[in-house]
Amino acid sequence: MRNFPMTQAALAAFLLTACGGDGRAPATGERNDAAPTIAVRSAEQDRLHELNDTARDIGLKRAVTDSGMRCRRVVRSGYVQEYNKMSLWTAECEDKRSWAIFVGADGSAQVRPCADSKALGLPECRIAADPSGRTERAAQKAG
Repeated sequence: MRNFPMTQAALAAFLLTACGGDGRAPATGERNDAAPTIAVRSAEQDRLHELNDTARDIGLKRAVTDSGMRCRRVVRSGYVQEYNKMSLWTAECEDKRSWAIFVGADGSAQVRPCADSKALGLPECRIAADPSGRTERAAQKAG
């Protein structure tokens, strides 16, 4: 996956201005039975879970377009899952293209076509039952 510096700045700026805040990156620990892991989440990453649908659509569209991909308008978006220390989101554009957007703890975003997910061994771009991801985030903090 390629990392696009403009996407990092645009996503971070959008999320900070849309939601306010001090930009600190709190660390939370999580553990599974197989091996201990530590998940570091940035304020930007957490704020993406708090945005309403319209603001989230705008933020994810900017991540896609800043990566050099086309998306005129996002018609559906949502949280998929955590993957390799990144939050995975998906955005479906009005031209029927769907994008996997991996948001890192540093506020960076990496964008891949969902059509490539299977061939690359990436998770399927299936929006979770709660598209905001708030329920999943609460479960991770509790566990």
